[in-house]
Amino acid sequence: MNIHEYQGKEILASYGVRIQRGIVANSPVEAVAAAKQLTTETGTSWYVVKAQVHAGGRGKGGGVKLAKNLQQVEEISEQIIGMQLITPQTSAEGKKVHKVLIAEDVYYPGESETSEFYVSVLLNRATGRNMIMYSTEGGMDIEEVAEHTPHLIFTEEVDPSVGLQGFQARRIAFNLGLSGNAFKEMVKFIDSLYNAYIGSDASMFEINPVLKTSDNKIMAVDAKVNIDDNALYRQKKYADMRDIREENPIEVEAKEVGLNYVDLDGTVGCMVNGAGLAMATMDLIKYAGFEPANFLDVGGTADAKRVETAFRIILKDPNVKAILINIFGGIVRCDRVAQGVVDAYKNMGDAIKVPIIVRLQGTNAAIAKELIDNSGMPILSAVEFQEAADQVQAALS
Repeated sequence: MNIHEYQGKEILASYGVRIQRGIVANSPVEAVAAAKQLTTETGTSWYVVKAQVHAGGRGKGGGVKLAKNLQQVEEISEQIIGMQLITPQTSAEGKKVHKVLIAEDVYYPGESETSEFYVSVLLNRATGRNMIMYSTEGGMDIEEVAEHTPHLIFTEEVDPSVGLQGFQARRIAFNLGLSGNAFKEMVKFIDSLYNAYIGSDASMFEINPVLKTSDNKIMAVDAKVNIDDNALYRQKKYADMRDIREENPIEVEAKEVGLNYVDLDGTVGCMVNGAGLAMATMDLIKYAGFEPANFLDVGGTADAKRVETAFRIILKDPNVKAILINIFGGIVRCDRVAQGVVDAYKNMGDAIKVPIIVRLQGTNAAIAKELIDNSGMPILSAVEFQEAADQVQAALS
């Protein structure tokens, strides 16, 4: 579950991480009021207006701007709220901005130059350990840094059974070239950031940039946070941070009816039971020369109602040109699935305007094939994997 920058900063602050302070606003009027309150609380006279959407690269799309007075706060907020923000991490149509964060100016003059760093905490699945990734090249896309200057990216792996050790936090601060008070601040920052990552059951905390201010303080200027969906049952206070306006509406609807659905960019819709078989089916579609339009695991109960619901979810994607159903009848019998497919097709009438290919294997697979072949419905049946791929290819050629 992705959350907004201001929400991620709230989590960080609760674990003792120093943050760039700000107040969220839903309208230009609220933005001006937030700026006035921020001046009272922090003394700042300049403000950063930040679009709150679930995407990086907001500055490149015009979603982050500096305001030097209250009038500019109002004018910039009016421009940003309601805009379709297009960034390198959004689709071509972009994301609509519903709110902005009015943040304090932290690039004030002082005894030393400001510096920006990149720091993230995530799981290294290859080693089964948490990993802190960091770089002196803060403020830039980490992908560009990795491509052009990979030697400037450092990693520190943390054994989850013992946690982050003091020497590791000190090594990070040293590799970032810090000394004196900034060094001590970074050690504390890293320790608190790791605690926030563990304590919130996050799958990622990305802070870009982490700022060394002109008076040698270390703070999070941004926060991109992803909370593990599987942990929300014990993180109810974070579950309330979910903003479904930022999510794919088809995926939201599928989740509400208990379907595991991920929207993709292809033309062949998939309806499968079991995540492993779903992945293999997607490979099959690519092998046939096409791209899957979705990942959809209907689970162990593929009855008529569930199949019909899955059909309707898949067909909400206008790019779908064919649907491949690939079910293994272990817990559920193939003939019941076949009858469910036929009944769902009848119930939906003319709503299905694309070819349907069904491959059923397992208990009563032969009976299931007969049911489909004798149904009188324009449904193609297959027995082997390759046969199903060939039928998809023929249907779309």
